[in-house]
Amino acid sequence: MSEGRSKPTNSRRTAAATRRRQRETEILAATRALFDERGVRDVHIDEIAKNVGTNRAILYRHFSGKEELFALTLVGYLDELRERMEAVVADGGSPRDRLVTLVESFVDFGIEFPAFVDCAQALMRRPGPELLEEISESALFRLGRGIAGCLAMLSATLDEGVADGTFKVEDTNLLANHMYATGFGALQLARVGMLIKELAPGIPTIAPISVAQVRQYLVDTSLALAIGPAH
Repeated sequence: MSEGRSKPTNSRRTAAATRRRQRETEILAATRALFDERGVRDVHIDEIAKNVGTNRAILYRHFSGKEELFALTLVGYLDELRERMEAVVADGGSPRDRLVTLVESFVDFGIEFPAFVDCAQALMRRPGPELLEEISESALFRLGRGIAGCLAMLSATLDEGVADGTFKVEDTNLLANHMYATGFGALQLARVGMLIKELAPGIPTIAPISVAQVRQYLVDTSLALAIGPAH
């Protein structure tokens, strides 16, 4: 009799877990749609809840808070970025050419989806201990897996370049992380479209900067860091 009772119980648990995952997927899709349409800063939790026909209290049954919602929305962007980077790797080519195309893909993705940059920067501004307190372990794992999946493309390309003598990098994982982190700052410059510089000592001025300039700058600096100083 115990076996007879356990089967319906297990079925109910499975069905409940499936419904929960579906609901989470709906909430993340609604969040992503609003972010892409209006930007991260202009979207509020209540609006996200309304778009999926629920309220803030129910939404927080699925996510520990706004930071976790941001983190898991970022995972969706990272999965799409990884697919683009995988396509670059699949096309082959030399490590140098591949690194160039990977950096260009990152820039183009960030320009296409400004909310990707905003989500990433919002989380990167928070100290690690705070994120550990505010985001569940499972969400952090998914976020880490999303970031690592993209960084793996860079690291593998750098490793191949080191192996064939094209690159001179002691720690390819560190350089890949550096490229990822600093890339967001450059993308912000591309969005603003302006540089601040001195017109004369003590006199600031604004100069325009294009997406193409930012893309080329990131390509050039990435190659310089990977190739190392000329001897």
